[in-house]
Order: sequence, then structure tokens, then C-alpha cells
Amino acid sequence: MTLAIIQLIVFQFVLPATLLSLLLWKGTHHCKLHWLVHVVALSMYMTWIFLTGRWDWLGYYFRYLWVVLPLVVFYLSWRKVRHLPFRSGFTRSQKWSFALDGFLLTVFGLYSLFALSSLTTEDEAIELVFPLEDGHYYVGQGGNHPMMNYHNAYLPQQYALDVTQLNAFGFRTKGIYPSELEKYEIYGAELYSPCTGEVLEARNDLPDYTPPESDPTHPEGNYVALSCVGSEAIVFIAHMQEGTVQVEEGMSVEVGDFLGLIGNSGNTTEPHLHIHAEKDGVGVPMRFAGKFLVRNSVVRR
Repeated sequence: MTLAIIQLIVFQFVLPATLLSLLLWKGTHHCKLHWLVHVVALSMYMTWIFLTGRWDWLGYYFRYLWVVLPLVVFYLSWRKVRHLPFRSGFTRSQKWSFALDGFLLTVFGLYSLFALSSLTTEDEAIELVFPLEDGHYYVGQGGNHPMMNYHNAYLPQQYALDVTQLNAFGFRTKGIYPSELEKYEIYGAELYSPCTGEVLEARNDLPDYTPPESDPTHPEGNYVALSCVGSEAIVFIAHMQEGTVQVEEGMSVEVGDFLGLIGNSGNTTEPHLHIHAEKDGVGVPMRFAGKFLVRNSVVRR
């Protein structure tokens, strides 16, 4: 997990700041074309981290830094190159630099296209009510491509969502990755039924683990499985807090009925809501108030 945190810091802060500084702010350009390629390549990278970064870890509102700051740097660097010709002859080293820029543009251009393609789906969705209230909730995993949602590579959970909660400063927790469950904003949040239907399965007796400990033998931990009226899909709500599940197999539920609390049971790295809909072993898209939620979506309740 330490490595994952370092990667987040490097890819979401250190690398974009370094590229902006070296390629544009302090960079030397021999023509406008050279500058333009840098701008487009950096724009693709900024688009990629804006869409796919895990901004609940490092501060959701810092996400917009990589909208405002690049625009400022682009403008200031343009003032330095506006007197240059559009293109000129390239030295060998400049050709290599140009080729590297083209490579970065292609790679991050494709990455950005993959991320953008995950924002929608043509598969028929089940309409649900968001199961959490009173807070700002952040989608950490969600979308129609593995780049935005690692569940997407696993067919039964291809449209699953992992949801955390943001505090007033846009962080999901006090600290980067604390071991105390109470420091996670979402821990203990109340869960409500997202649909009217019947409880098909429920579990209530598994312990909550201290991050980064988990229980891979019971991936879903304490959970509720619902059969919703008007749909053949089964909705799973997982990783609930031990002893708080208020429903049992065979019970009927209405939209908004209290189900239990968010916990950290099962195969989970930290407290969060996992929810997915499944029909005949295949994941089904979910819409909440008509919205298909993806990574970096925020639901305000």
C-alpha cells in the first residue's frame, strides 16, 4: 500500500508539476510547432490524471489545480514563443525530443480516450436510489473501462462501484492511510435500501479488519443481496459493519429502509461501500437519479 501511495503522489503531483516546469515554464522552443506539440502532449496527460486519478486520497479539490495551473503556464509560455516561426529545421537532438513528445501524446491520448469511453454505457441499467444520506460521497472505482474501474475486468462485477465519503476539505480520511477505522469518513455511515424488493441473502457476523488487513476467504464480508421489484438483477451491498445488518433472508424491504452500517469486513483495503448489480452472472449498470456514476463522481446528499 505504501508503494501505491507513492505512485499516487508521483503521477498526480510530482510528474505533472515537473513536466509543466521543464517542458513549458523553463523549456526552450525553437518554433511554435515544437511548443504546440508540448502543449498537446501535456494536455493529454493532464486530462488523463484529471479523469482517472484517485483524488479522495490526495484531496478532491486539488484535482482542479490541474485545470487552472496548466492554462496559466500555457499562456505565459505562449508569450515567450509567439514571436517564433511556426516551424523550422530540426537538429538531431530536437528530432529525438519531437519523437518523444509524439510518443507521449499518443500514449496519453489513448489513455484519455479509454477514460472518456468509460463515462457511458449502452447496456440497459437498473434504476436505484443512492443508499447513503447526509454527506458528500466519492466514487473511487466506477465506469465502463478497467482504467477507471478495476472491477470492470471481472464480468459479474463489471459495473460495480466503490464509494468513500469526503470531509469538508475533500479528503476521505484523517491522514493518508490510517489504521484506525474511525478516521475514515464513511465508517459507520448508515445504509438504506436502494430499491423495493426482497432480501435474498444476508450476513452479519464477520469482524471488521484494521487496514490493511482483510479477509479474502469471505470477499463480500457482511453483506445484503436484494431482489428489486421490476428487475431481474440482484443488488449486492458489501463490507458492512459487524452486528449492524438489520435484515434477514426472506424479508421484504421498501426504498429507504435501514439496512445497517458501513464497515470494513471481508476482502477490503479500507472502509467503503461496495455495490453492484448482477444478472445471470453478468454485471448490470446502475443509475442513481438517472446518473451513471464513474470514478471521481461526487454524490451530494
